[in-house]
Amino acid sequence: MQRDAIRTRRALLEAAERALMSHGPQVSLEVVAQDAGVSKGGLLHHFRSREALLRALCEHWIQQYDDAVARHLEPDDGRPGRFCRAHIKASFDPSIGDGPWRNIGVQSALLAIPGLFEHARINGRRWENEMGSDGLHPQRVLLIARALDGDSMTEMFDAGSDDGERVELRDLLLALTESNQPLI
Repeated sequence: MQRDAIRTRRALLEAAERALMSHGPQVSLEVVAQDAGVSKGGLLHHFRSREALLRALCEHWIQQYDDAVARHLEPDDGRPGRFCRAHIKASFDPSIGDGPWRNIGVQSALLAIPGLFEHARINGRRWENEMGSDGLHPQRVLLIARALDGDSMTEMFDAGSDDGERVELRDLLLALTESNQPLI
């Protein structure tokens, strides 16, 4: 029974993600439920409201990113910048994909949900603190963190961004972690 609930919840989150991509941020719960193969009542059993579903979806995306960082964290890497390297690699990890979180309309709708903007800020600070926790010079951490934020915004506003430029950016950011002196 518990496994079915977990499986249904996951199916609903995946359906919500697809529905957001297809129908935009005002997608109805009926569309999400139908896509997941459950009734609207079944959806409401797991998520009491549209807002609760969208909150859970944001949590799911944050968890996907945290999982990607964990996958890219090298256990034998004791050099300064270990967390920065993991965050850089996670930010460019194809398994994260081009989901609705990279859509400005979806972002705008999500940020209108009470408390979600603050939650996003808290996670952003957590990630920056994590990147700054392993001895890399703070100037390098600041530049890397802001470049990753900027790349996310570029992806959101420029759907036709150049993959070659993104690979180059990833490599430049990784190179910043290979030295620990101040930049200026």
